[in-house]
Amino acid sequence: MIGSFTFENLPCRVVFGSGTLASAKAEVERLGGTRALVLTTPQQEAQGKSLGAALGPLYAGIFPGATMHTPVEVTERALAAMKACEADCVVSLGGGSTTGLGKALALRTGVNQLCIPTTYAGSEMTPIVGQTENGLKTTVRDAAILPETVIYDVDLTLTLPTRLAATSGINAIAHAVEALYARDANPVTSLMAEEGIRALARALPAIAARSDDREARTEALYGAWLCGVCLGTVGMALHHKLCHTLGGTFDLPHAETHTIVLPHALAYNAPAVPEAMARISRAIGAADAPQGLYDLAKRLGAKLALRDVGMPESGIDKAADLAVTNAYWNPRPLDRNAIRDLIARAWAGEPPASIKAVA
Repeated sequence: MIGSFTFENLPCRVVFGSGTLASAKAEVERLGGTRALVLTTPQQEAQGKSLGAALGPLYAGIFPGATMHTPVEVTERALAAMKACEADCVVSLGGGSTTGLGKALALRTGVNQLCIPTTYAGSEMTPIVGQTENGLKTTVRDAAILPETVIYDVDLTLTLPTRLAATSGINAIAHAVEALYARDANPVTSLMAEEGIRALARALPAIAARSDDREARTEALYGAWLCGVCLGTVGMALHHKLCHTLGGTFDLPHAETHTIVLPHALAYNAPAVPEAMARISRAIGAADAPQGLYDLAKRLGAKLALRDVGMPESGIDKAADLAVTNAYWNPRPLDRNAIRDLIARAWAGEPPASIKAVA
């Protein structure tokens, strides 16, 4: 039965395919840009300079300093670079770190963004940016944050290492999982969520088996786009709060943290959202959604324990305290002790366990 709902379609242009990077110059011109600052991580600086050459007279310069969790001090340095080269738009080439920096700059200055993702992060489709300052990560939602145009080029993902493809893809799945039980869920987003989960769950094992499988790479990027739309359209819940807390506080790698936490957060919420669990199980082809996602990560060779990505055991209690502070809406009431147990299992890499409700 379909109940009442509200659906808002976000105004973002998407160019999808193979070889679509060649359209970057035309897309900057379409946005009215005349001096584009290219943003990358240090590791992708060479790719950024190559893109700059393709932009020709529109290329104003490059800032290759993007890093995880969008630290405010990095944004300040990028703002100085923008001013120095008199840029009137930004072109973000890379994964979630670079996308986040472009968003932070747009929020500060109002410039247009052309986003060219090279991973399956999905954040390019959202009006949300998470920024870190003094060890705390906070999120901002604003229409100015949404990129005006996104170019998805399958060719750019062909060299994404299979291990990174796995965690990046499961990170994207997390967006769709939480969209299925969001407070503002709607039929359109739920359709996209289930299809996005299905596409990624099918594509990621194929990529792990053969990294140059173009069909699988295309399906994974398609799934990431759908999951990103879900993230941008409806609110998130406990899983994303936990990952923002863990990532910002302990400087943990973003995609790997999402991969590790997702089965445990889903197990916590499972009793409250049986219909969402059924849809997730159907999409991944597993009888139990949390266990199925844990098994998928294990099958893909992803790390399963927070201790293996840099979280100290002494941080478990702090993370539990922060998780229930300024909490996101969640379909199941938050119990600090149960969440502490959840984090402890994720820290140790144990399989997800159903967590009984507090009487």
